[in-house]
Amino acid sequence: MWHRVVTGRYEGGVAWECQVSVAEQPPTAAQVRDELPERGDDVAAAVAELSGLLLTSEGLEQVLQRVAELAVRTVPGCTGAGVTLLTDGRPVTAAHTDELVLKVDSRQYDVGEGPCLDAARSLRRNLVDVDEASEQWPDFLDAARELGVHSFLAAPLVADGQGLGSMNLYSTSPDGFGALDVALVDLFCAQASVALANARAYRAAEELGAQLQQAMASRAVIEQAKGALMVTRGLTEDEAFASLRETSQRSNRKLRDVAEAVVRRRA
Repeated sequence: MWHRVVTGRYEGGVAWECQVSVAEQPPTAAQVRDELPERGDDVAAAVAELSGLLLTSEGLEQVLQRVAELAVRTVPGCTGAGVTLLTDGRPVTAAHTDELVLKVDSRQYDVGEGPCLDAARSLRRNLVDVDEASEQWPDFLDAARELGVHSFLAAPLVADGQGLGSMNLYSTSPDGFGALDVALVDLFCAQASVALANARAYRAAEELGAQLQQAMASRAVIEQAKGALMVTRGLTEDEAFASLRETSQRSNRKLRDVAEAVVRRRA
């Protein structure tokens, strides 16, 4: 079976270059077409819903949750789905469809290995039959088997070429995922990655705004301190600023702190 273990490495985005770890090949376009007739309506509905998420005003957590739920509805063999995010290098389950997902994720995080963590950290897609891949992550796969999970499909979430986490599909069947499911998980990951990229951009804009406000406030207090020195010491504007800078360097204090001290004394 081609889907015993298949990995794909992402380079700068969601497109992937397959690196097959067994002799069999990854799904071809023909294999995907073979599965499509029976599931065409479900796939069309999934694509439409994913497109709608591009325009939604929902927050990141809600979008990730909807993507996970859509995966369960669209992939017949998917028992549960979730999204793992790396926060300061530590994995966190940001979305999950049921308690089984949380239990499986928790076991994976505890032992520090597994297909989902590998997808997030090394930017590889992993399609794994638990019974045929026990040597790769033995500690975790034994735990997964105990929980009744027998196959995984995990793919990385990538934004601006950086791995941010993984989309994880679990199945209680050894052959839970087929060629079409591999193609679909790329769509799910693409949408989740867009949501993550948008969230990062929004946070960056907020941080930039805060920095600009702080810079404006600093400039205002420095201007006040310069004015105070010009009045009290008869300095020119350039001389007043040079005095503030010299005091800052000599005392190893920020220029704004020195300026605030001058303004307080003047008050």
